[in-house]
Amino acid sequence: MASTTVEATTIQSKDDDFVIYGPDCTVYNDTPGKPHVLIIGAGIAGLTLALLLHKAGVPFDIFEKSADSRTIGSALYLGPDLFSIFHQLGIAEEIIEQSKPCHSIDVYSENRERQFRIDFALLREMGGYEGRLIPRTVIYNILLSKVPPQNIHKPMRMLSMTQGENGVHIRFANGAEVEGDILVGADGAYSAVRQTLYERLKKDNILPASDAKDLPFSCVCLAGHSGTLNPEKFTELKDPQCHFYNTLGTDKPYSESSKLHNNFRTTDWGEGAVGSMCDEIRDYPIPGGDGTLTLADLIDGTPMSQMTKVMLEEKVFDTWYHCRTVLIGDAAHKIHPAGGQGALLGFHDAIALANWINVLPSKRVKHTEYIFKEYKKERYPFAKAAYNHGRNMSNVSDKDLKATITRFISKNMPHWLWKMFLTKISAQRPQAAFLPYVQDNGTVKAAYQHSLVKTTKMMKDQAAKTAAAAAAAAAQDGASNVVATV
Repeated sequence: MASTTVEATTIQSKDDDFVIYGPDCTVYNDTPGKPHVLIIGAGIAGLTLALLLHKAGVPFDIFEKSADSRTIGSALYLGPDLFSIFHQLGIAEEIIEQSKPCHSIDVYSENRERQFRIDFALLREMGGYEGRLIPRTVIYNILLSKVPPQNIHKPMRMLSMTQGENGVHIRFANGAEVEGDILVGADGAYSAVRQTLYERLKKDNILPASDAKDLPFSCVCLAGHSGTLNPEKFTELKDPQCHFYNTLGTDKPYSESSKLHNNFRTTDWGEGAVGSMCDEIRDYPIPGGDGTLTLADLIDGTPMSQMTKVMLEEKVFDTWYHCRTVLIGDAAHKIHPAGGQGALLGFHDAIALANWINVLPSKRVKHTEYIFKEYKKERYPFAKAAYNHGRNMSNVSDKDLKATITRFISKNMPHWLWKMFLTKISAQRPQAAFLPYVQDNGTVKAAYQHSLVKTTKMMKDQAAKTAAAAAAAAAQDGASNVVATV
């Protein structure tokens, strides 16, 4: 095989000049070493992958279209499934310090009477860690602070990409062009990477019909993140535990969900007109305080710039990769927020993909597609399960017969059945194969993790092969020295 010739292309970034190396387009990419990974999107999934690759010693660059860091949503529930990887990354203590325990969801009627409680306190014992609620902005900034700033480039809006045996080539709106070995689309529900990839696959008549359809949306949501609230008025803020309320509407077009946490500050979720919707729901009753609170009390404490009216899409795409391009997070699957698993899937995607990238046998397309196939094999079933779970949880707030049945089941579920459900959830505690394994005291054994088991074996086999080769070389040198001495 002819050797690869490499030439450097320097582009201007916001922080400094950096050099991207790309192979000659006329030959295969057989350069030794780790692949150079290009990540589009500096959201939670993209930053998690970047941090994992940094720990693995895999070269990467991450490109974000926005000049300023932006996060989407108000808060994240972090279950026991994530704290092993947080400990591996060295951020667990920081996350615990800036979050609050959350063990249940209380469902109320419009007259502020509690209907039932969804209690998941058992997760602490089963998974070894208690669930916690954290402002999305906070965990985003924690991840951002751990990624080398010289590897983050913005504003960099992707316009197009081409890929093949020689590598992947990306063009940006500012005229910059970069090359690498792997392209990761971590750029959200309206992913430019996915759209560009799908357009190419559609022209080649290999895009599944299911992926050619638009993203369907199931509901309209007013999302907001209040400023600092008065704990004398919102008395739950004095509690060391976070309160999660869901209020079901009966004669109103909406239901309401709120999380009370005194560390929450500001989050910007997109753009859109919110004034008319705020006017519609101001008088909506919410639980807590002295029993007279309404959404007006939250709306008046939230700047208009921190609220938006959004359409929530739901879809699990079937095509997650092709050639040198792969999708993670919302770019691959958009889940109803009622299930609380959207960001969770992004974390898990990043762990699995990082495990496989770390053991990539070569930079040939046959090998990139092999690891992408293994990655999807592990993650796709979980994405589908999360999609179904989100749909089921959304039924709690609906108003039809199916919703009534769902609420009845949730309220009257036998303890043994609920415990079985929590056992299944708590068993999913993925870890990075290339970082020291974290032992926990969970009573439920961690479930089989495909990427952890397979890539750990590959690393051990490679280490044994390297050691054997070194021993053989040493023996050969020893024999040569003996001959020379004689």
